Amino acid sequence: MFVILVMALLGLGFLNPMWWVAAAVLMFGAVHYGKGSRDQGGNSEYSGYRDYRDRQNRWDRRYRRQRQGRWNRQDRRDQQHHR
Repeated sequence: MFVILVMALLGLGFLNPMWWVAAAVLMFGAVHYGKGSRDQGGNSEYSGYRDYRDRQNRWDRRYRRQRQGRWNRQDRRDQQHHR
């Protein structure tokens, strides 16, 4: 349906060049705005990054206390060795 509409507008462009402009605007809109509709999350590259970032944040929240305790113990040991 879309292709038929664009072809009709291109054909009418020989009568009036404004139809070519309308066809160009229609094709631009389909290409520019149609990209996001194929992938529900929008840009798949950004979706991958966002998923990675979310997993990293969950991991950080889960293990922050354990790492913090280990770092504090290590700092105390280092301070005792330097005395």
